[in-house]
Amino acid sequence: MIDFICKIIDDLVGGFSRNVSLDTLLTIYFYLVFIEFPRYYLLETTLVLWRKLNYRKYIRQKKEAREKLFIENPLITILAPGKNEGRHIFNLVRSLREQTYRNYEVIIVDDGSDDDTPTICRDLEKAGYIDRYIRANVRGGKASAANFGLEFANGKYVIHLDADSSLDRDAIEKILIPFYYDDNIKAVGGVVKVRNPRDSICTSMQALEYLKTIQVGRLVTNHLGILHIISGAFGAFDRQALLHVGGWDIGPGLDGDLTQKFRKAKFRVYFAEDAICMTSVPVKWSALFRQRQRWSKSLVRFRLRKHADLFRPQRHFSFSNMISNLEGILYDFVFNYVWFFYIVILIMEHPDRIAEIFIIGYLIRIIFNFIAFGVIMLVTERPREERWLIKFVPLSTFYTGYFLRFARLVAHTKEIFFFSSYKDSWNPRKTSEIAQAEGI
Repeated sequence: MIDFICKIIDDLVGGFSRNVSLDTLLTIYFYLVFIEFPRYYLLETTLVLWRKLNYRKYIRQKKEAREKLFIENPLITILAPGKNEGRHIFNLVRSLREQTYRNYEVIIVDDGSDDDTPTICRDLEKAGYIDRYIRANVRGGKASAANFGLEFANGKYVIHLDADSSLDRDAIEKILIPFYYDDNIKAVGGVVKVRNPRDSICTSMQALEYLKTIQVGRLVTNHLGILHIISGAFGAFDRQALLHVGGWDIGPGLDGDLTQKFRKAKFRVYFAEDAICMTSVPVKWSALFRQRQRWSKSLVRFRLRKHADLFRPQRHFSFSNMISNLEGILYDFVFNYVWFFYIVILIMEHPDRIAEIFIIGYLIRIIFNFIAFGVIMLVTERPREERWLIKFVPLSTFYTGYFLRFARLVAHTKEIFFFSSYKDSWNPRKTSEIAQAEGI
């Protein structure tokens, strides 16, 4: 059966290539050859292999920084804002009590919960599992809750966590180490991985995606000096620097916005590729689509509008900041529309061969995606636990190439013409109206 399928594929590819010139092939597959391959396969593979060849240097640097961290032993504030997260808080604080780094305080900020969060958190506070429980009686949104908690923070560094996350035992230690590489590093992002990858095909695809885009993708942009997002689920910040940039601003995508604020203040941002945070992701496609809609709207709202000054030669301008912002805009925004028109033109110009074109393009992408999975296995700290995801590699094209791209296209279009992020229920209407009035 396998031999029969291979023969059909061989006949299909052979017949197609014999009847199409090289120039025509490059035109047909220009998006894959000239846009996707250089950025997502060639660049990432090359840099990961280069780091592997120079791993001794990074180990030595990490060892020296770790010694400095434990000699100083600074107080750390762990800040977890959220609404109706009571059922997750105990698992979070339990993972914190198992950390290799112990000098921390835990502040839980309740953003107007209407479940049993107050009872649970007050019990945990009395038992000494958390140091301070703060409640806002009226919901103000995640940014408001985080800023509220920041007022009570005493630590030299503030680690922001999603309330439904949990950490590897050495995650706090490892996200703090980069601060001791360079005095100008003021914000560090950790790795976010999927805690429920086996719940459905939807969560399995997200687990594979997170490995590719976060653990590998941010390792690469960090190495190039153009890291443009520190995840809100697990990020560490120098407290004085965080106060200097004004904390969190209102809106979805506030993690990417805060990262740009740090870059504009001429602080270095860094990615700790071995500091691991586990989080639960949407199980259903409809919920995932809504989540990605919200994330994608923030690109237009913050990168194209609020931080457009990164492209103008003024006090915030720097070449690396411009490239950092431009890379995100090109690959997550502009090229989505390019892809849409590319597909339309392809169908119009080759209606009789469109099935062959898509099948061959899919086969090429499968090869590239298996190579990318090999790169993931070189980077991840738990390859044995995650290699089972290889069976979902053949679905990657449909997931990232069609589902996620369609979600981004819809979200970007809605945000450009209708400013729909200000109507998103993720934030209270009142705070969104204030943010829109102030142009945030």
